[in-house]
Amino acid sequence: MANYYPPVGFHFTVKFSDIANKKHDHRFQTVSGLSVDLETEEVAEGGENRFKHKIPVRTKYPNLVLKRGMLIDSGVIKWCRKAIENFDIQPVDLTISLLDEKQQALQTWKISHAYPIKWSVADLNAEENKVVIETIELSYHYFTVS
Repeated sequence: MANYYPPVGFHFTVKFSDIANKKHDHRFQTVSGLSVDLETEEVAEGGENRFKHKIPVRTKYPNLVLKRGMLIDSGVIKWCRKAIENFDIQPVDLTISLLDEKQQALQTWKISHAYPIKWSVADLNAEENKVVIETIELSYHYFTVS
């Protein structure tokens, strides 16, 4: 029987569709927000006081947060700044792929209709020797897993 080893979470890529990607635009340090919640609504049944029924209503997706070392020449950041500074919002699709040791996708999340809602740069501090981290926060409709 072959041994099974769970995949590692540090080997992944993020690809943006319809953006002029620069050389390192697919590299990120962290990706968070790949989750989905099923919202429910409580309904009380007449005459039944012991509990309330929970009825599924809709799915809810949190914002997607991407972090990486700051890039000076980035097509993704140009897209973000265009949306935030000029209110020129152009939603795109993203593909986040978890990779194996041969650079092949083990699992892929396809993010639909994403647009930036926040772009931030970590604090600059002359007393610390750290890489400057930029954070991009995206809102999106939904994702599918393949």
